[in-house]
Amino acid sequence: MITLAVDCMGGDHGPRVTLAACRHFLDQHADARLLLVGKPEAMGGWTHERAEILPATEVVGMDDTVEVALRKKKDSSMRVAIQQVKDGRAEAAVSAGNTGALMAIARYLLKTLDGIDRPAIAALMPNGKGQATTVLDLGANVDCTAEHLLQFAVMGSALVSVLKNNDTPSVGLLNIGEEVIKGNDVIKRAGELLRSAGQSGDLNFYGNVEGNDIFKGTTEIVVCDGFVGNVALKATEGLAFMIVGFLREEFSRSIFTKIAAICAYPVLSSLKKRMDYRRYNGAALLGLRGLVFKSHGSADEFAFEQALNRAYDAARNNLLDRVKVRIARAAPLLVPASGEPDASTAGTPAP
Repeated sequence: MITLAVDCMGGDHGPRVTLAACRHFLDQHADARLLLVGKPEAMGGWTHERAEILPATEVVGMDDTVEVALRKKKDSSMRVAIQQVKDGRAEAAVSAGNTGALMAIARYLLKTLDGIDRPAIAALMPNGKGQATTVLDLGANVDCTAEHLLQFAVMGSALVSVLKNNDTPSVGLLNIGEEVIKGNDVIKRAGELLRSAGQSGDLNFYGNVEGNDIFKGTTEIVVCDGFVGNVALKATEGLAFMIVGFLREEFSRSIFTKIAAICAYPVLSSLKKRMDYRRYNGAALLGLRGLVFKSHGSADEFAFEQALNRAYDAARNNLLDRVKVRIARAAPLLVPASGEPDASTAGTPAP
């Protein structure tokens, strides 16, 4: 049985969405078990033969600071869910709550793997090949060193090797051009490290890629800092909304535009489905000594279930062990970033 711990209170919709998604997920996975964490009064007497309700008296708000989440809300549904992973009761935790708080609590409770300074958020973004490009980091680390970007590439390779059963996924470094001379000093240095890793066989490094390569599917993995990655993610979501809005607008116009829209509907509908960010919901927090997945805060029932599916697949395919193996193999390359605090507790205030 694969056991997941679910923060049922997180996100914009809370139990109304998370519980419905959990029931459908359990119906689809006979070998799965859920630990549902939340305020008992908000769970509405929800029951399932393969689910257990774990009480939590507090909820981390979407506008709570990291300090509040860590120091003042020690019995939050988010923290209790991650604690289940630390205690070995669950293989992975899933939450749609505050991203900064989730990363901080997960980092404090689970600590980072040896050789990793900072965890990164990795998620799938749809591409023109009808598949998805794995992009990291998507917001956990706004300022990154070249060494951090190398670490992200190693962790991303481990993730994709699980998702696609491919031991040598291609890695691209996001830049303003393909040429080696392009980019700032950090990107140039990161390129040198990644090329070295490619030459030694530790990574399948393609080279520099540009923003449109994410959607072309030029490489299976694209590495960037969290600021750029988060902007790219939000732009993709905005494009999906634009397509939906276009369809609605065209169907509401004159009879001629309606006819044209009807003729184009199959193609537009297929494009809408391919760009639907809900299908790719569920970002992995890589680099921790446990599996944690972040759902979009505004996720509906369908989207939250996809996050559960991602966590389930990662646990079933031993993602954590495979990340450890790949990091150990690349250990000589993973020199700690200059001035970086101890990797196990860096960046998290005392609880």
